Amino acid sequence: MDGLGRRLRASLRLKRGRGGPPQDNLGEVVKEPERAQEHCLPNFAGGQHFFEYLLVVSLKKKPSGDDYEPTITYQFPKRENLLRGQQEEEERLLGAIPLFCFPDGNEWAPLTEYPRETFSFVLTNVDGSRKIGYCRRLLPAGRGPRLPRVYCIISCIGCFGLFSKILDEVEKRHQISMAVIYPFMQGLREAAFPAPGKTVTLKSFIPDSGTEFISLTRPLDSHLEHVDFSSLLRCLSFEQILQIFASAVLERRIIFLAEGLSTLSQCIHAAAALLYPFSWAHTYIPVVPESLLATVCCPTPFMVGVQMRFRQEVMESPMEEVLLVNLCEGTFLMSVGDEKDILPPKLQEDILESLGQGIKGSQTSEQINEHVSGPFVQFFVKTVGHYASYIKREANGQGHFQERAFYKALTSKANRRFVKKFVKTQLFSLFIQEAEKSKNPPAGYFQQKILEYEERKKQKKPKEKTLK
Repeated sequence: MDGLGRRLRASLRLKRGRGGPPQDNLGEVVKEPERAQEHCLPNFAGGQHFFEYLLVVSLKKKPSGDDYEPTITYQFPKRENLLRGQQEEEERLLGAIPLFCFPDGNEWAPLTEYPRETFSFVLTNVDGSRKIGYCRRLLPAGRGPRLPRVYCIISCIGCFGLFSKILDEVEKRHQISMAVIYPFMQGLREAAFPAPGKTVTLKSFIPDSGTEFISLTRPLDSHLEHVDFSSLLRCLSFEQILQIFASAVLERRIIFLAEGLSTLSQCIHAAAALLYPFSWAHTYIPVVPESLLATVCCPTPFMVGVQMRFRQEVMESPMEEVLLVNLCEGTFLMSVGDEKDILPPKLQEDILESLGQGIKGSQTSEQINEHVSGPFVQFFVKTVGHYASYIKREANGQGHFQERAFYKALTSKANRRFVKKFVKTQLFSLFIQEAEKSKNPPAGYFQQKILEYEERKKQKKPKEKTLK
């Protein structure tokens, strides 16, 4: 454990440079940060396997001292006949996971009560492939004091709502016996991941209850299926969320503090999701393990979550230009001071007006997500939605972005000032590099909103002429 922590800390070096992705190397397993669905995680059409591993991570007392060390005590499936390179990759992956299942250190004592927590983390392998860990931490069935354990599903698919439901089923079975979990996960492993809007139904037998049919449905609009904005809305005001967004857009250092792993995980995913269709291309750790707290001293951009118990240690760390967000009290403990001035004033007003139109109690989580995300998507539509018109293509189809002409095309001086800064970020650079490679604009949610906005502008012009 300590060796892994040292390796991860020693490798927190980020080499930035326009024209290429960052070489963010968080140790042998974690190579670059998590990215959310479409802008952070791959957009899966369906057909892939649900997961790669189900792991149980338990606390085992160290031979020396009273501390505990998280250890994998159950693994499904067990891989056999792996090639040497595959085996080494698996060992690196499985060696890192316990640290992120118990990020709050080794000082534990047996408990009689413990509120369950659902959270997630992302590891990126040396080949760039991402693994997402969906975790449920709870007390095992039994009487008397006992230590919590973590059920962790490792998958390359970003769909947090769906995997939370799967963890509910795992938890229900764990109360009976580990043996009951195996057939359920085996059935899940044999099922194909559904396409957006589709449902997969699993048949599962539970002793004393009989056969159950479990339906797992993906939302039709999959660009927000990896996130739930509810926690962020409970913790912060719209104005504060807007300031966090502004800091993230300029790729600053952002730290979230909270008591619970669930709150940290959900809020940091939500903050990153506001950047859609762009990718946070820097250090990204939803819950920083105790051994990696030195991350907050990193001079390069990061977005991290830290448990409140480490607040003093964070506050005493040498940090520059950081936004430190206290999710428990809904306050900023540290800030640069210009967060309200980063975005164009008129567009800030538009975002706040849209957010303030109210969220009804009867709305589903998907509707709440759309209500919160929509104004931020419109912000990018209005500021950079014309990007495709300023990619000039050679005969072979290779595109070249005309940066100066692109931002000069904006009629608003405030918008132009903002975009001149934004085009220098890795967020925009990585996005435009993909656009330069593609001969046609991607037929995704963002492109759909761009077309709708352009159509509204066309309809508005004839009305303006008539009024004149």
